[in-house]
Amino acid sequence: MSASLSRFPIPETLDELPEDIRNVILAVQEKAGFVPNVFLTLAHRPDEFRAFFAYHDALMERESDTLTKAEKEMVVVATSARNRCLYCVVAHGALVRIYSKDPLLADQVAINHRTAPISERHRIMLDFALYIGTEQGELNDEWQSRLFEVGFTLEDIWDIGAVAGFFGMSNRLVNLTGTPPNPEFYLMGRVPR
Repeated sequence: MSASLSRFPIPETLDELPEDIRNVILAVQEKAGFVPNVFLTLAHRPDEFRAFFAYHDALMERESDTLTKAEKEMVVVATSARNRCLYCVVAHGALVRIYSKDPLLADQVAINHRTAPISERHRIMLDFALYIGTEQGELNDEWQSRLFEVGFTLEDIWDIGAVAGFFGMSNRLVNLTGTPPNPEFYLMGRVPR
């Protein structure tokens, strides 16, 4: 493993890691075909690795009322682009492409969701996510009404805000460590496997 994945120490081999973390990383490698660099970077601090991925999975794998996986990933991409986190834009952009089956959407959302060819629902969702996640906004009656009008529930609104907030932290950790995106992410959802 390469030390250039982080400014902080990373394991030389997976055998150095606690068994539970090694098993998580091996399961991701089995599914994706590679180990995402962020897993190795965060393994530097095992307790934080566990907490980070437990909350990540609770947010991103939770069945939402109407919020889809593609929509959650759009929130991640828009927030990460605003926070200038290349790793998360590239990695989660791949997931936007896969879940939406649209090879252009992630790039359009990352650059400027206001001009992207997306629905009013998605535009309001991303406006709100950026307001909460990067402008220290708060949920008020006006925002709640706007989000309800385009079909989001109160639980969806929680999810949008929580995803934006969590990935704001994630963006800052990845920028702190200098972790680059894996090359594999760039092609995912663009070319057939």
